[in-house]
Amino acid sequence: MPHPHGSVAAANRNRLVAVLALSLVILVVEVAGALASNSLALLADAGHMLTDVSGIGLALLAIWFAGRAPTNGHTFGYLRVEIIAAVTNAFLLFGVAAFILYEAWRRLSAPPEVASGLMLAVALVGLAANGVSLYLLRHAQRESLNMRGAYLEVMGDFAGSAAVIAAALVIAATGWAQADTVASVAIALLILPRTLALLREATDVLLQATPKGVDMDHVRAHILDAPGVVDCHDLHAWTITSGMNVVSAHVVIRDGADPALTLDALCECLSDDFDIEHSTFQLETADRRRFEERSHA
Repeated sequence: MPHPHGSVAAANRNRLVAVLALSLVILVVEVAGALASNSLALLADAGHMLTDVSGIGLALLAIWFAGRAPTNGHTFGYLRVEIIAAVTNAFLLFGVAAFILYEAWRRLSAPPEVASGLMLAVALVGLAANGVSLYLLRHAQRESLNMRGAYLEVMGDFAGSAAVIAAALVIAATGWAQADTVASVAIALLILPRTLALLREATDVLLQATPKGVDMDHVRAHILDAPGVVDCHDLHAWTITSGMNVVSAHVVIRDGADPALTLDALCECLSDDFDIEHSTFQLETADRRRFEERSHA
């Protein structure tokens, strides 16, 4: 089977670049607006945006590394850099959430005066720009952990902008300055669950867990149904990077079976039924099993 070293995320590089440019613009506007309006919620959203800029920059760097050709020292190339970038993004998000919560706690006792009009205007700009970014990443985030990390960050910013808008309206209507602090806490709490899910999925890839959606009993049954196959052992499935699941197995064939026919059937089965393009099979006869058991003893 060919080695599919292409990356799903690489196909969406231009979308990431566009989202990065939008994020940089929003970051500058929100920092200026937060300082001018004295809004913690707006500053929290700007801090999350800074994480977005860093995270998307990491994602683009990862895509560049992933596109490098494999070598004798790195036979799969640098595809795993994408997963490492996703883990890094998750830890950055945790740091931002912790900072927001700390600042919110500090302001609870003495909420400062907030310019709600400026706060509202800046948040509306951020909401519109984040909406465009979400639209650009809506399809790509289903295919790549790296792209999903970027998508989740932008989604958090979109929700954050909505929270800032709500807080600005409350302050303008009632004068209750604590609404700014409440909104900043809401932003932090919106970040955490999605970040945990991203970190869990990326960690599974690094631990070579069975890919999500792949039923190993089902895979084994399909292998045993291939012509000439009598047994299967040492069956493994894992993910190299998003969109690239791989399988390896020792397949026992009966005496007189056609190895080429069996191998073609196995590869076709995994490709068609499980969308696994990279599979490695060791074909062996039943008399080889005793050597396998001895080597694993």
